[in-house]
Amino acid sequence: MTLKTKKILKIAGKSALGVVLALLVIVCGYAVYFVSAFNRIGDIHLEVSKGETTTAGVATNQTYNLLSWNIGFCAYSDDYSFFMDGGTESRAFSKDAVESNLKGITNTYLKIKKDKNLLKNDFDFICYQEVDFDSTRSYRVDIKEELKKSHLGYSSTFAQNYNSPYIMIPLSSPHGANNSGLLTLSKFRIQSAERKELPLEASLAKYFDLDRCLSINRFKVDNEKELIIINLHLSAYSSDGAITATQFEILVDLCKTEYEKGNYVICAGDFNMDLVDGEGSAGLFGENGKGENWNNGIDADVLKDTGIVKQTPVNTPNAVPTCRNANRPYSEGNSVYIVDGFLTSQNVLVLEKTVYDTGFKYSDHNPVTLTFQLAR
Repeated sequence: MTLKTKKILKIAGKSALGVVLALLVIVCGYAVYFVSAFNRIGDIHLEVSKGETTTAGVATNQTYNLLSWNIGFCAYSDDYSFFMDGGTESRAFSKDAVESNLKGITNTYLKIKKDKNLLKNDFDFICYQEVDFDSTRSYRVDIKEELKKSHLGYSSTFAQNYNSPYIMIPLSSPHGANNSGLLTLSKFRIQSAERKELPLEASLAKYFDLDRCLSINRFKVDNEKELIIINLHLSAYSSDGAITATQFEILVDLCKTEYEKGNYVICAGDFNMDLVDGEGSAGLFGENGKGENWNNGIDADVLKDTGIVKQTPVNTPNAVPTCRNANRPYSEGNSVYIVDGFLTSQNVLVLEKTVYDTGFKYSDHNPVTLTFQLAR
């Protein structure tokens, strides 16, 4: 080997080492940024938008309707799959796709109103989950404000449960920095509202989970009691579902406390737990209904002697799932479950609970509805 060749190899080796060191500095710097940027919002009072046409109080022995829908940040059209479920996409397909799904969601809402003969009265209460604003993954479309515009005059609150630093995975199209939360709307004035923080897993999974919380909204009732509507989205992607069970126990304990005061309680949202008794969703949907390792059933003992009742929306005679696995575009072979539904206190008379079948055209969840009365 000539002296000249040795010099070239030496220079090349130093250059390669420099590149490796530079990459190492970048990776370590990002890791420090990502971990140090992690923070929790905590328990806070929520700002209440009073609305323009809302009325002050809720009455006993009157019939009301509530809709709950995890809208999946307006990304999950039926041909969409998500990377954290084993699919391919980390963002919505495009800004146009977000706006198209948002339009489909608002149009679906109008169709449900028509089907339930609510053209004049509208839904009294609405709970949306995974509502984005200023987010990379939804191309900065302000879904929160757009939904509020489509329900003009409603009283509303927003509890943020996602304020992530910039997530660099996958490298080809990073998930980015995102803001999302729970939007609650009502024809009746929300008297006060609070955000209650829920625990997360202690492992590295917490850095990729949402900042889980409950949105607790209070309404006056004509008998001097309160109606409490809790909008929720419990943990997914946990290692074994244990943290979701812990969150559920906290939720039930809170509901029990309010019920024992004589108040009325309704919880609505995405439980990320199989809400079907017995064999679970597999009993309704066969092999396609078998859950993931995080999608466990509810321990019936948690609800025992609490005065709180699980309300699972199972349509008859043909059950409709509330959620699909987004590991691939939707087809008949997808795994499907019932994880969206309600809890109610025993002084809430449930008249109907249904799943509206959208074919998962605009979200990986179907909307669920509850028709109820408050006992005097």
